Parts: sequence; C-alpha cells; structure tokens
Amino acid sequence: MGDIGLINIIFLLVTAIVGYLLGSLNSSVIVSKAYGKDIRQHGSGNAGTTNTLRVLGKFAALLVLIGDMLKGILACIIGYFIMKYAGFSSEVGLILSGIFAVVGHNWPVYFGFRGGKGVLTTFAVVLCMDWRMALICLGLFIILVAITKYVSLGSIVVATIFAILGIPFGKSLVFIVLSWCLALMIILRHRANIVRLLNGNENKITDKRKSK
Repeated sequence: MGDIGLINIIFLLVTAIVGYLLGSLNSSVIVSKAYGKDIRQHGSGNAGTTNTLRVLGKFAALLVLIGDMLKGILACIIGYFIMKYAGFSSEVGLILSGIFAVVGHNWPVYFGFRGGKGVLTTFAVVLCMDWRMALICLGLFIILVAITKYVSLGSIVVATIFAILGIPFGKSLVFIVLSWCLALMIILRHRANIVRLLNGNENKITDKRKSK
C-alpha cells in the first residue's frame, strides 16, 4: 500500500508539473515581445487577451486567444494520458494538469511569475472537463459581456456558475471540488477588478488605453 501511495504521489506531481510548465508559456507576453513590447508594461498591465486587444489590436489578441486555449487543452490531454498510463483516475489527471496550467498562466516561471488572470486557459480546461458545461458558460459569458461591456464581470459570474453547475450535472465530489479551485482562482485574480466594478470605474472592453 505504501508503494502504491508513493507511485500515486509521483504521478500526480509529474502531472501537476507538466501542466504548470505548459501554462507558464504565457501567450500574451510572448506575442507582445514579438511586437517589441511587454504587455505587462502597457494598458491595464494584465498579461491577457483583453489587454492585448486594447494595446496591440485584433490579430495579436487572436494569437493570444489561440495560444492560451491550446496550452490548456494540451495540458489536459497530457494529464489524462499520464494518469491513464499509470492505471489511476484519468479524469483526475486531466483536471489536475488543467488547473496547474492555469496556475502557470497566472504565475509563469518563465516570466518572473507575472502572468494574466487565466480566463481563456480556464475555459479550455472546462471544455475538456465537460463540453456541455463549457458551452453553457460561454453562452452566459457572451450575453453578460454584450450587455455590460465588462469582461471581468462576465468572467467572475461565469466562473461561479461553472462551479455550481457540477451539482445538477451529477459530477463527482472530486470534480466539484476541483471546479471550485478553478473558480476561486478566477475570482481571486480579479480582486482589483471587483473593487473597480464596485467603484464604477472598471475598464470596458471598448476602452483603448495605450499606457498605464
């Protein structure tokens, strides 16, 4: 039993590390550096798609969107097969690697632990966890942002809804707990946005700010 427990821990650690290293490939920082800038020094200072859109335009934002989605999906796929190969829960491997991909996006080891807020990478992970829940969340996100023009508000509300959806969808306790971990990361990374929303001075998606 002790050996089995140790093997479990080793494979879980490998899964988490792989997810984290993939997530640390922050697309917005990489793309902005290709443009001769560091996105973290412009606009809102956030290394994410929305700030890239404001500062560098639509094409750059599209590249970031694709990059952030791909790394989340790839992390989940690798985590799934690592744990499946080891003979353990492939679902846990998928979600664990996905969560750590989000952690890597938020605190990337390659870029001084200064990353983004993980919304797109989180969506990619949610898509791998359950595509039905992902589409519901995407639809609600689009509606909220279309009405309010606040990406941050849509992200916070939808993250919370996703964590709750696991119950009516009959998901396992592990699934629900890990879903809340993802949701809480999104909410915590949006602390400053929550304050600005309450104060009425949050940036709308239509705002264009070239410098801090």
